[in-house]
Amino acid sequence: MERKKLIKLLGLNLGIAAADIITFSPGLIGLELIGPSALATALGSTIIFLSGAGLIYGNYKLLSGPEKAIPPDKNSTVDDYIEALNMHRELKTFQATVDLLKDQIERLQKKNKTIRDILLQIFSASEISYQKFDAVIAEVEKIFFMNIRSILNKLNAFDEEDYNFIRKKNEAGAFSQQLMDERFKVYDEYITSVKAATEDNEQILLKLDKLLLEISGLNSVESGQLEQMAGMIEIDNLIKQAKYYKN
Repeated sequence: MERKKLIKLLGLNLGIAAADIITFSPGLIGLELIGPSALATALGSTIIFLSGAGLIYGNYKLLSGPEKAIPPDKNSTVDDYIEALNMHRELKTFQATVDLLKDQIERLQKKNKTIRDILLQIFSASEISYQKFDAVIAEVEKIFFMNIRSILNKLNAFDEEDYNFIRKKNEAGAFSQQLMDERFKVYDEYITSVKAATEDNEQILLKLDKLLLEISGLNSVESGQLEQMAGMIEIDNLIKQAKYYKN
């Protein structure tokens, strides 16, 4: 069990136990101030019920929650990526970025569907030209989601509680400025790399937009014409670069 989760469990259970002790122990601030009455009995029953409910629900939420979000792999579905991103919305540092990534996924799906629909007006699905083009779009999707997997790895490793702790200690001057600068440098790397990967995906969407603009005005395409389109050349270069860095 994670140390932080164990601390939360201990804090919850000890807190409820302490509240009950204070309430029911003679000599402490408890029900004796009210005296023996129907009100005291009702209040005592209510406190016991709330304590039990708090113990059950609080422990269930803490114990049943995921230890860590596991990033999707290359065989994951789009829904897997959305679910993984949603698990990181609690990170206030990256909340806006997570929402943007989910929006990027939606736009990617919409653009690729539109591209394929337009191509099916020019080619049949069995034609080699369409199959080549479809393979290129699929490769672009792989690069796009590869970027998201990289982002999810960063989000999974990012410790926002520690980040906020360091910020507070920096304001209080608890440590030397040199140490603080080094600590912030590490967290700035997380933030910068996540933003860079998100921008890379936005560049991919831009390239698809350019390609979509080119093919939307076509009624027919001669053999080899697709490969000579400026949009296709940009995407082909993107795929080659991605393979280079992957290797």
